[in-house]
Order: sequence, then structure tokens, then C-alpha cells
Amino acid sequence: MRTKKNSTHRSRCQELTLGCTALACCALLHGNVWAHEAEVRLAEVQVKGQSLDAVQPAFSVTEIGRDDLREQPRQEVESLWSKVPGMHIHHYQLSGVANGLVLRGFGGGGHGGDVAATLDGIPLNEATSHADGYFDLNVVVPLELDKVNVYRGPVSVLQGNYNRAGLVELRTRRSGSYTDVDVSTGSHGLWDTQAALGRELKGGDQLNLAAQHSRGDGARPSSGYERSTLGGHWKHHVHEKLDISLSGRWHEARGDSPGYLTEAQWRQDPQGKDGHVVGDGANKHFGTLRLDAQYALGGETRLLGFVYATQQDFVRWFTRPRSGTWMQREERYDRSVLGAGLNLNGKTALAARELNWMLGLEQVRESTDYGYWDGLVNRQRMAAALDDRNTRLNNTALYGQGNWQATDWLQTTAELRWDRFDGSCRLLGTETGGDECSRMQGRNQASPKLGALAQINPQTAVRASWSQGFALPSDFAKYALRNSDLSANIFRQIELGVQWKPSSQWLLDASVYRITSSQEIRNTAPGEYENLGATLRKGAELQLHWLPGRAWHLEWAYGLNRSEVTQNANAALLGQRVVAVPEYTSTLHARWMPRSDITVHGVLRHVGRSPINTSNTEWAASYHWIDLGLQYRLPASVARNASLNLWLRNAADTRYASTTTLIGGQRLVAPGAPRSLQLGLQFSL
Repeated sequence: MRTKKNSTHRSRCQELTLGCTALACCALLHGNVWAHEAEVRLAEVQVKGQSLDAVQPAFSVTEIGRDDLREQPRQEVESLWSKVPGMHIHHYQLSGVANGLVLRGFGGGGHGGDVAATLDGIPLNEATSHADGYFDLNVVVPLELDKVNVYRGPVSVLQGNYNRAGLVELRTRRSGSYTDVDVSTGSHGLWDTQAALGRELKGGDQLNLAAQHSRGDGARPSSGYERSTLGGHWKHHVHEKLDISLSGRWHEARGDSPGYLTEAQWRQDPQGKDGHVVGDGANKHFGTLRLDAQYALGGETRLLGFVYATQQDFVRWFTRPRSGTWMQREERYDRSVLGAGLNLNGKTALAARELNWMLGLEQVRESTDYGYWDGLVNRQRMAAALDDRNTRLNNTALYGQGNWQATDWLQTTAELRWDRFDGSCRLLGTETGGDECSRMQGRNQASPKLGALAQINPQTAVRASWSQGFALPSDFAKYALRNSDLSANIFRQIELGVQWKPSSQWLLDASVYRITSSQEIRNTAPGEYENLGATLRKGAELQLHWLPGRAWHLEWAYGLNRSEVTQNANAALLGQRVVAVPEYTSTLHARWMPRSDITVHGVLRHVGRSPINTSNTEWAASYHWIDLGLQYRLPASVARNASLNLWLRNAADTRYASTTTLIGGQRLVAPGAPRSLQLGLQFSL
């Protein structure tokens, strides 16, 4: 039965890929005509918050541009995170399942709710999915991205819940004429094809398309995957003051998973598979549609209105130790989201100084049908569902931001966000679990943020900020009547930073931060929770660029943190470190250009050890790996913007654990990827 389903899915993936190719070719054939007929070229329809891009931030924000995105073949967006100081990925090596993200001393991003993520303003976090706040970036085609902003800490006003460690803001290309192709192949059956096309159309219209098909066999048994994505954006110029745009995206994926290994198994065979794991994997379908309208009110003031809908289904099978044996569980989610909002932005003068401002209103309604079964045998259910229910979460948000140039050398920023949450839970069938299911008590939460940026001299700028974020009670704790008096977990960050550019050869950006939490939520009994607990997170981050000569470029991203428990009902945990957060992370990237058309790359990654239990008696070991790359830019007579890339990943074939965890009292390991070879071709038409 499963073989037939997978075969059908593979056929659909292939059909989607052929459709993407045909659509791109059609656009390419007519693209030159469209471009020549275009008479009016207007700015792109913006997404919320984009109007403040020109303002230098008073907070720590890592911006990753198109040059970084195309520097080497990238099958996944998360390969960029090693460029961000203090950011780390816990690779679970489970096909179709989002990996964990570490940022600012929080270890539960991506696979949980510590980090917010948006794509062109659409939230990607899932309110009731595998984990509260889970998000999957495989729905994004790397080649379609125009820029990525990583806000470090709860500093962005664009998101509320899930925005405690930071925000990953992804924006796709929405202007220009281009045809870019990226093809790569490599070890373990890797094959990845991406295409991105942009055309300026007649009358000021704009079309942008992107597609990706990626597959691989994986380095371990039963680790094959296949996924396809198609995205598109069309802007129509109605008249001189009004533009509308329509965006859509479709993604489908399937993958098999070899699961975790015990540490003893990993030491004996680092790329093996536990015999208990049979039939693990995941399937996913994801679609979203968005309509925007942008109206110029006059001067620098613009009104943006948007409405979007997302439909998704996701199922996962996962085997792990439980009750003295290994058991497979099934989690199934059918999710629908409807969101709408208004965004007003502009520029004005305050005390004869420029003020950039933005006001926003947004409402999101999310509904998820959730099913959970345990004790399966090769995906066959052997017992009734532990959970079979529908949850709804509604969020209404008001937010505003102002950036004021108080003096020639001082810029101040003030932000405020107010969120209102309510929701409900109802059973869809018989359950054997003990989670309560009722109406969610309405909750309000305000999140203020203040910052200042001082340009001391042409070479030096210093910044200081204070910001507040929050976390709602997670998962089904929100839907238990007995927990109606629970307060949100509050996070407050203080940050100091400096950017120093003494010459054209040096650029240094450094920051120190301190994040305190209060009213942390703990589970006292099945279905019962209370606000008792606090943590302290403090650390330092460094981004360094150095050009020691015309042929050299050295880049270093470093993060050091100390996250510890400061209040807990268990006194033995006081002073202990927060689980799954490495002591430090470091990425050193060296580029050497012996000729203008050749670049040699070396990337050295270090990750410090991290505790894997609350008592800190068990730790994941530190590790490092090195990647080597060679890039050759082809002559313009061959192709435009064309380059060949050859990369040797994990060149020293280092044996390391990309994730170490405790499940069912056993120490389990997700093996790091072994040495592999990757060849890529990038070109433009």
C-alpha cells in the first residue's frame, strides 16, 4: 500500500517539475517582447515592514544578500545560518522534518517556537503542529530569494508570539528582468535543479517565477527524499497610484528516515541504522495564495492591504525508545490559515528632522486537525488515537514603529506591538490521551521596544536597545480551563553593539546581550501548569570581515553564550545551563582569488559542547568540520553570469554527532553528514 502511495506521489512531483519547466520556458520565449513593450516601470509592491529598509537598524540584524545566496550551490535555505553569529542548526537527519535552530541562547527554534519566520510577510510558524511554533523552510526556493534578514533577539515589531530569540525574515525577488538557473549534483544520489525568472511586462506589470526539484538517496539506509516547489508573483499596475499583486506557492515532499542511533551503534557504524526503525518518514503538501494592493496616498505615504490563505497537510512517522522498547508514532496535521491586514507607512518631519514611520493591523485565524497515534508497526495503527482533535488560534495584532533622526549623529527607534489571542479546541473522535480540550481564555500582550544608534565618527557607530518579547503557554496548555489564569512567559533583552570600519579592508560588528525571562511555565501534573521559573541568557557575538590583500577575503562569525536557570521549583537546577544550547559557535570562511575568474573557498565550523539534560550531567560533545570549494567563472562568451562550483563537504571526513539527545532514558545520536562531493553550474540567460 505504501509503495503505491509513494509511486503516485513521485509521479505528482515529476508532473509538477515538468509544469514548472514549461511555465518558465513559456515566460522566457515571450520575455523579450514584454520587456520591449513595457512603458512604465514602477517600484515593486512592498511587504509589511519593507518601507524601513533604508533606515540603519538600532538592533542587531544580519542581512544576507543575493551575492551570499549565489556564492555556492544551496539546496536548502538553512545552509545560510552558519553565517549568522551565534546561530546554529541541530541537524536531526530526519527527512521532511524541520531541524532545530539555536539563537541568542534559545535552543527551540525551527522545531519549536523560539524563532519566528516569515516569507514575504506571511508567517511560517505553525500554532499547533509537531511543536508549538514549528516551521519548515523547505517550502522556499533558495534561488528565488532577494534577501534574508535575521533579527537577533525579540527586537522586531513584525511578529509577536514565537519572536523571543529572533525573527527570520525572507523576501523573494519582486522586480527586474532575469533568468537564472542553478543545477547541482553530487554524492549519495543528489540532484537539485532551481530556476528563477523575472520579466517587466507591458504597462508596468511584473512577473516573477521560481521552481525547484530536489532529490537524494542520503548517506544512510532509508534516507531518500524528493521535493518540488513552484512559486510565482504577478504585479499589475492599475494606475499611477494603485498597484495590485497576486502571489502563490505550491510545495510537496516525501522522505524516508533512518531515525536515531544509540551512541554505541554510532561509534561502531556512524552511518548505520537501528533495526527497530521500520517505515519512518514524512509526507507534506503546502499551498499558499496572497493578494496585495498598494495605494500611494501622496508624498511619501503609502497604504498596503493584503489577504492570504495557506492550506497544508503533513504526516510524520517516528520510532524512538519508549517504555523499555522502541515504538513508532504517527503525527498527522491538516492546517488552514487565513490572514488579512493593513500597513500604512511614510515619512514626515518631527522638529525639522526626518521621521520614518509604520503602522499595522493584522488578523490571523489558524485551524489545525491533529491526530496522534503510538505503537504503530511499519505505519500500521494498532490502537486508538491518543489525540484526535481540532484546535483554533486567532491572533489580532496592532503594531507601530518610528525611526527618528534626532540629530546628525543620533537616530532613535521606538516600537510597540499589541497582540490579542483567543481560540478553541474540540474533539474529532475518541481519544485515549489525557490532554484537556476546551475554549482558550482570551489573552492580551504588549511588547515595547526601544533603540538608539549613534554615529560617533565616520568609522564608528554604536547602538543600544531594550526590547520585550513573550511566549504563550505551549501546545494544549492553552486549551485547558484549569490553566486560564496562566500568564505569558515574558522575555526582556538589553543589548549594546558597535560597528567599526577603520578602513576599506576592515569591518567589525560586535554586540553583547542580556535576556531575562520571568513567569516561565512548568507542568505540575497531567494537564496542570503554573507560572514559576526564570532564566538568564547572556552572550557576545562578533562578525568580522578582513581583506588582507586584493586576492583575499576572510569572514568570521562567532557567538558565545551562557544560558542558565535562575528560578525553579527544583533547587538543584539553579545555575544549570539551558538544554541544547552550545557554549559557542564559530564559522571562519576564507576566500582566495588567484585570478579574477577563480575563487578558492575554505570554511571551518566549530561548535561547542551543550547539555542535553536539565541537570547538566549529560553533554553533547563539541565538534568541527571543514568544507573546501573551487569556483570558476566562465567567460561571458559562453554564458552570462555563469560559474562552475566544486565543493568537498566535510573534507576531513570528521565523525561527529549533529544532534545528541536523551529519549526514553537512552542517549541517542543523529550522525553528522560524511564526506561528500558536490558539483554545481550556475548561469543566467
